[in-house]
Amino acid sequence: MASGALHDVAASSTRSSADERIVFARELPRGSDETFTFTANTDGSGMKRLYRAGPSGSAHWSPDGRSVAVNAACTDGQENCAFTIVDANTRRFRQVKMRDPGLFTACVVWSPDGRRFACGGYGEPDATRNGIYTLRTSDGRGLVRVTRPHGFDEPGDYSPRGTHLVFARFSKDEKPLGLFVVRTNGRQLRRIAPAAPQLSSGDWSPSGNWILFARRVSAQVHNSLWVVHPDGSGLRELRLQGVPPCGGQLSAPGARGCIHPRWSPDGTKITFDIATPRGAGEVENIYIANADGSGVTQVTRGGWEDDAPDWGRRR
Repeated sequence: MASGALHDVAASSTRSSADERIVFARELPRGSDETFTFTANTDGSGMKRLYRAGPSGSAHWSPDGRSVAVNAACTDGQENCAFTIVDANTRRFRQVKMRDPGLFTACVVWSPDGRRFACGGYGEPDATRNGIYTLRTSDGRGLVRVTRPHGFDEPGDYSPRGTHLVFARFSKDEKPLGLFVVRTNGRQLRRIAPAAPQLSSGDWSPSGNWILFARRVSAQVHNSLWVVHPDGSGLRELRLQGVPPCGGQLSAPGARGCIHPRWSPDGTKITFDIATPRGAGEVENIYIANADGSGVTQVTRGGWEDDAPDWGRRR
Protein backbone atom coordinates (compact mmCIF):
# COMPACT_ATOMS: atom_id res chain seq x y z
CA MET A 1 0.00 0.00 0.00
CA ALA A 2 1.42 3.37 -1.00
CA SER A 3 2.40 5.70 1.81
CA GLY A 4 3.00 8.98 -0.06
CA ALA A 5 0.52 11.78 -0.60
CA LEU A 6 -2.99 11.40 0.74
CA HIS A 7 -4.88 9.31 -1.81
CA ASP A 8 -8.15 11.14 -1.17
CA VAL A 9 -6.72 14.58 -1.92
CA ALA A 10 -8.14 16.43 -4.91
CA ALA A 11 -7.56 19.97 -6.13
CA SER A 12 -10.65 21.41 -4.54
CA SER A 13 -12.06 24.48 -2.83
CA THR A 14 -13.55 24.60 0.65
CA ARG A 15 -16.55 26.59 -0.60
CA SER A 16 -19.91 25.61 0.86
CA SER A 17 -21.94 23.10 -1.11
CA ALA A 18 -25.71 23.49 -1.04
CA ASP A 19 -26.26 19.76 -0.45
CA GLU A 20 -23.68 19.33 2.34
CA ARG A 21 -23.91 20.22 6.02
CA ILE A 22 -21.88 19.88 9.19
CA VAL A 23 -23.52 18.47 12.32
CA PHE A 24 -21.88 19.21 15.65
CA ALA A 25 -22.39 19.53 19.41
CA ARG A 26 -22.68 22.97 21.04
CA GLU A 27 -22.30 23.40 24.80
CA LEU A 28 -25.19 25.47 26.19
CA PRO A 29 -24.81 27.43 28.32
CA ARG A 30 -21.03 27.57 28.21
CA GLY A 31 -19.49 25.67 31.11
CA SER A 32 -22.67 23.66 31.74
CA ASP A 33 -21.30 20.31 30.43
CA GLU A 34 -24.54 19.88 28.46
CA THR A 35 -24.41 19.80 24.67
CA PHE A 36 -27.07 20.16 22.00
CA THR A 37 -26.92 19.06 18.37
CA PHE A 38 -26.79 21.71 15.64
CA THR A 39 -26.28 21.68 11.88
CA ALA A 40 -24.84 24.34 9.59
CA ASN A 41 -23.78 24.77 5.99
CA THR A 42 -20.07 24.28 5.44
CA ASP A 43 -19.59 28.07 5.35
CA GLY A 44 -21.34 28.48 8.72
CA SER A 45 -24.61 29.80 7.33
CA GLY A 46 -28.03 28.26 7.87
CA MET A 47 -27.32 27.14 11.44
CA LYS A 48 -30.16 25.43 13.28
CA ARG A 49 -30.71 23.16 16.23
CA LEU A 50 -31.43 19.68 14.95
CA TYR A 51 -32.50 17.62 17.97
CA ARG A 52 -34.83 19.68 20.14
CA ALA A 53 -36.04 17.20 22.77
CA GLY A 54 -33.08 17.70 25.11
CA PRO A 55 -29.29 17.46 25.42
CA SER A 56 -27.52 15.27 22.86
CA GLY A 57 -24.11 14.68 21.31
CA SER A 58 -21.83 12.38 19.29
CA ALA A 59 -23.84 13.05 16.13
CA HIS A 60 -23.19 10.98 12.97
CA TRP A 61 -24.83 11.37 9.56
CA SER A 62 -26.44 8.33 8.00
CA PRO A 63 -24.85 7.13 4.74
CA ASP A 64 -27.87 8.27 2.71
CA GLY A 65 -27.78 11.77 4.24
CA ARG A 66 -31.37 11.62 5.41
CA SER A 67 -30.81 11.08 9.13
CA VAL A 68 -28.47 11.80 12.02
CA ALA A 69 -27.84 9.45 14.95
CA VAL A 70 -27.22 11.08 18.33
CA ASN A 71 -26.62 9.96 21.88
CA ALA A 72 -29.53 11.21 23.95
CA ALA A 73 -31.64 10.21 26.93
CA CYS A 74 -35.02 8.69 26.21
CA THR A 75 -37.80 11.27 26.23
CA ASP A 76 -39.49 9.33 29.04
CA GLY A 77 -36.62 10.41 31.29
CA GLN A 78 -34.76 7.12 31.24
CA GLU A 79 -31.08 6.70 30.29
CA ASN A 80 -31.58 3.43 28.44
CA CYS A 81 -31.89 4.49 24.81
CA ALA A 82 -29.52 2.55 22.56
CA PHE A 83 -29.88 5.17 19.85
CA THR A 84 -31.85 8.17 18.67
CA ILE A 85 -32.27 8.76 14.92
CA VAL A 86 -33.30 12.26 13.80
CA ASP A 87 -34.69 13.10 10.36
CA ALA A 88 -32.36 15.79 8.99
CA ASN A 89 -35.18 17.63 7.20
CA THR A 90 -38.24 17.33 9.46
CA ARG A 91 -36.32 16.97 12.77
CA ARG A 92 -38.69 14.19 13.81
CA PHE A 93 -36.92 11.46 15.72
CA ARG A 94 -37.14 7.78 16.60
CA GLN A 95 -35.70 6.18 19.72
CA VAL A 96 -34.95 2.52 20.42
CA LYS A 97 -34.22 1.27 23.91
CA MET A 98 -31.45 -1.12 24.90
CA ARG A 99 -32.61 -4.74 24.62
CA ASP A 100 -30.19 -6.26 27.16
CA PRO A 101 -30.63 -4.85 30.71
CA GLY A 102 -27.10 -5.93 31.66
CA LEU A 103 -25.44 -4.13 28.75
CA PHE A 104 -25.33 -0.38 28.13
CA THR A 105 -24.95 0.21 24.38
CA ALA A 106 -24.29 3.68 22.95
CA CYS A 107 -24.82 3.48 19.18
CA VAL A 108 -24.12 6.23 16.61
CA VAL A 109 -21.63 4.68 14.11
CA TRP A 110 -23.51 3.67 10.94
CA SER A 111 -22.49 0.79 8.70
CA PRO A 112 -22.03 1.81 5.03
CA ASP A 113 -25.40 0.33 4.06
CA GLY A 114 -27.13 2.01 7.01
CA ARG A 115 -28.49 -1.27 8.36
CA ARG A 116 -26.35 -1.62 11.49
CA PHE A 117 -24.76 0.48 14.21
CA ALA A 118 -21.40 -0.14 15.84
CA CYS A 119 -21.81 0.58 19.55
CA GLY A 120 -19.63 1.06 22.58
CA GLY A 121 -20.84 -1.62 24.98
CA TYR A 122 -20.44 -1.46 28.74
CA GLY A 123 -21.43 -4.33 31.02
CA GLU A 124 -23.51 -3.32 34.02
CA PRO A 125 -22.30 -4.51 36.47
CA ASP A 126 -20.20 -7.16 34.66
CA ALA A 127 -17.23 -5.33 33.07
CA THR A 128 -16.17 -8.50 31.24
CA ARG A 129 -19.00 -7.69 28.84
CA ASN A 130 -17.34 -4.42 27.77
CA GLY A 131 -16.51 -4.18 24.08
CA ILE A 132 -17.79 -3.17 20.68
CA TYR A 133 -21.12 -4.59 19.56
CA THR A 134 -23.20 -4.17 16.42
CA LEU A 135 -26.98 -4.22 16.11
CA ARG A 136 -29.72 -3.40 13.63
CA THR A 137 -30.69 0.23 13.09
CA SER A 138 -34.28 -0.82 12.41
CA ASP A 139 -35.15 -2.27 15.80
CA GLY A 140 -32.02 -2.47 17.98
CA ARG A 141 -31.98 -6.26 17.80
CA GLY A 142 -29.50 -8.69 16.24
CA LEU A 143 -26.78 -7.95 18.82
CA VAL A 144 -23.33 -9.19 17.75
CA ARG A 145 -20.22 -8.86 19.91
CA VAL A 146 -17.04 -7.80 18.08
CA THR A 147 -14.32 -7.13 20.69
CA ARG A 148 -13.42 -8.30 24.20
CA PRO A 149 -11.09 -5.75 25.83
CA HIS A 150 -9.69 -5.78 29.36
CA GLY A 151 -10.76 -2.14 29.61
CA PHE A 152 -13.13 -0.67 27.02
CA ASP A 153 -13.25 0.11 23.29
CA GLU A 154 -14.64 3.18 21.52
CA PRO A 155 -15.81 2.53 17.92
CA GLY A 156 -14.75 5.09 15.33
CA ASP A 157 -15.93 4.05 11.89
CA TYR A 158 -16.63 1.20 9.49
CA SER A 159 -14.43 0.58 6.48
CA PRO A 160 -16.13 1.62 3.21
CA ARG A 161 -17.12 -1.99 2.45
CA GLY A 162 -18.35 -2.59 6.00
CA THR A 163 -15.97 -5.49 6.66
CA HIS A 164 -13.79 -3.81 9.31
CA LEU A 165 -14.01 -1.33 12.18
CA VAL A 166 -11.45 1.16 13.46
CA PHE A 167 -11.55 1.92 17.18
CA ALA A 168 -9.61 3.31 20.12
CA ARG A 169 -8.82 0.95 23.00
CA PHE A 170 -8.52 2.08 26.61
CA SER A 171 -7.30 0.42 29.78
CA LYS A 172 -9.47 -0.05 32.87
CA ASP A 173 -8.13 3.25 34.22
CA GLU A 174 -9.04 5.02 30.91
CA LYS A 175 -5.51 5.31 29.46
CA PRO A 176 -5.44 5.06 25.63
CA LEU A 177 -3.73 1.86 24.49
CA GLY A 178 -3.71 2.64 20.77
CA LEU A 179 -5.78 2.71 17.60
CA PHE A 180 -6.93 -0.70 16.34
CA VAL A 181 -8.61 -2.29 13.33
CA VAL A 182 -10.67 -5.49 13.48
CA ARG A 183 -12.99 -7.41 11.18
CA THR A 184 -16.65 -7.11 12.12
CA ASN A 185 -16.60 -10.82 13.02
CA GLY A 186 -13.98 -10.06 15.68
CA ARG A 187 -11.04 -11.59 13.81
CA GLN A 188 -7.76 -10.11 12.55
CA LEU A 189 -7.34 -7.61 15.37
CA ARG A 190 -4.29 -5.39 14.89
CA ARG A 191 -2.97 -2.16 16.34
CA ILE A 192 -2.27 0.53 13.74
CA ALA A 193 -1.19 3.46 15.95
CA PRO A 194 0.57 3.41 19.32
CA ALA A 195 -0.66 4.42 22.74
CA ALA A 196 -0.81 8.14 23.49
CA PRO A 197 -1.90 10.40 26.37
CA GLN A 198 -5.03 11.24 24.32
CA LEU A 199 -6.42 9.49 21.25
CA SER A 200 -9.56 9.72 19.12
CA SER A 201 -11.31 6.68 17.71
CA GLY A 202 -10.55 7.23 14.00
CA ASP A 203 -12.46 7.91 10.78
CA TRP A 204 -12.03 5.83 7.61
CA SER A 205 -11.56 7.68 4.31
CA PRO A 206 -14.17 7.00 1.60
CA SER A 207 -11.46 5.46 -0.61
CA GLY A 208 -10.48 3.07 2.19
CA ASN A 209 -6.80 4.06 1.97
CA TRP A 210 -6.46 6.23 5.06
CA ILE A 211 -7.66 6.53 8.64
CA LEU A 212 -7.83 10.02 10.13
CA PHE A 213 -7.54 10.61 13.88
CA ALA A 214 -6.29 13.00 16.56
CA ARG A 215 -3.73 12.31 19.26
CA ARG A 216 -1.36 13.92 21.72
CA VAL A 217 2.13 12.57 21.18
CA SER A 218 3.13 13.48 24.75
CA ALA A 219 1.51 14.81 27.90
CA GLN A 220 3.18 18.19 27.31
CA VAL A 221 1.55 19.04 23.98
CA HIS A 222 -1.91 19.63 22.52
CA ASN A 223 -3.68 17.25 20.13
CA SER A 224 -2.83 17.32 16.43
CA LEU A 225 -4.23 15.55 13.37
CA TRP A 226 -2.74 12.28 12.05
CA VAL A 227 -3.33 9.81 9.24
CA VAL A 228 -2.34 6.17 8.91
CA HIS A 229 -3.05 3.36 6.46
CA PRO A 230 -5.40 0.60 7.69
CA ASP A 231 -2.43 -1.80 7.87
CA GLY A 232 -0.55 0.54 10.21
CA SER A 233 1.90 1.90 7.64
CA GLY A 234 2.34 5.53 6.62
CA LEU A 235 1.68 7.04 10.05
CA ARG A 236 2.25 10.80 9.84
CA GLU A 237 1.01 14.10 11.16
CA LEU A 238 -1.31 16.12 8.95
CA ARG A 239 -0.15 19.73 9.15
CA LEU A 240 -2.58 22.58 8.52
CA GLN A 241 -1.28 25.13 6.04
CA GLY A 242 -1.40 28.91 6.38
CA VAL A 243 -2.63 28.96 10.00
CA PRO A 244 -0.99 28.50 13.41
CA PRO A 245 -0.22 24.79 13.87
CA CYS A 246 -1.93 22.48 16.33
CA GLY A 247 -0.05 20.29 18.76
CA GLY A 248 2.15 22.90 20.42
CA GLN A 249 3.34 22.89 24.00
CA LEU A 250 0.58 23.19 26.60
CA SER A 251 2.52 25.98 28.26
CA ALA A 252 2.96 28.05 25.09
CA PRO A 253 0.74 31.16 24.78
CA GLY A 254 -1.74 30.79 21.92
CA ALA A 255 -1.09 27.07 21.49
CA ARG A 256 -4.11 25.05 20.44
CA GLY A 257 -5.27 21.54 19.72
CA CYS A 258 -7.04 19.92 16.76
CA ILE A 259 -9.54 17.22 17.70
CA HIS A 260 -12.46 15.12 16.41
CA PRO A 261 -11.49 14.97 12.71
CA ARG A 262 -13.83 13.49 10.09
CA TRP A 263 -13.73 13.13 6.29
CA SER A 264 -16.11 14.84 3.89
CA PRO A 265 -18.40 12.46 1.94
CA ASP A 266 -16.15 12.57 -1.15
CA GLY A 267 -12.88 12.32 0.80
CA THR A 268 -11.39 15.54 -0.58
CA LYS A 269 -11.83 17.52 2.64
CA ILE A 270 -11.94 17.12 6.39
CA THR A 271 -13.74 18.75 9.30
CA PHE A 272 -12.47 19.05 12.85
CA ASP A 273 -12.57 21.37 15.82
CA ILE A 274 -9.79 23.55 17.17
CA ALA A 275 -9.60 24.12 20.92
CA THR A 276 -7.87 27.33 22.01
CA PRO A 277 -7.19 27.98 25.70
CA ARG A 278 -8.90 31.11 27.03
CA GLY A 279 -8.74 32.08 30.68
CA ALA A 280 -9.53 29.10 32.89
CA GLY A 281 -11.18 27.20 30.04
CA GLU A 282 -11.05 27.03 26.26
CA VAL A 283 -13.00 27.99 23.15
CA GLU A 284 -13.72 25.39 20.47
CA ASN A 285 -14.85 26.11 16.93
CA ILE A 286 -15.51 23.93 13.89
CA TYR A 287 -13.22 24.17 10.85
CA ILE A 288 -12.93 22.52 7.45
CA ALA A 289 -9.88 22.08 5.21
CA ASN A 290 -8.75 20.25 2.12
CA ALA A 291 -7.46 16.77 2.86
CA ASP A 292 -3.84 17.88 2.45
CA GLY A 293 -4.25 20.54 5.17
CA SER A 294 -4.64 23.52 2.81
CA GLY A 295 -7.63 25.84 2.51
CA VAL A 296 -8.43 25.99 6.22
CA THR A 297 -11.83 27.68 6.74
CA GLN A 298 -13.63 28.43 10.01
CA VAL A 299 -17.26 27.27 10.15
CA THR A 300 -18.47 28.37 13.61
CA ARG A 301 -17.42 31.45 15.57
CA GLY A 302 -17.81 33.05 18.94
CA GLY A 303 -17.38 32.08 22.56
CA TRP A 304 -19.15 28.74 22.28
CA GLU A 305 -17.68 25.31 22.70
CA ASP A 306 -18.52 23.59 19.41
CA ASP A 307 -17.05 20.15 18.88
CA ALA A 308 -17.36 16.63 17.47
CA PRO A 309 -18.37 17.60 13.89
CA ASP A 310 -19.50 15.20 11.18
CA TRP A 311 -19.85 16.04 7.49
CA GLY A 312 -22.94 14.80 5.70
CA ARG A 313 -24.57 15.01 2.30
CA ARG A 314 -28.24 15.89 2.50
CA ARG A 315 -30.93 14.08 0.51
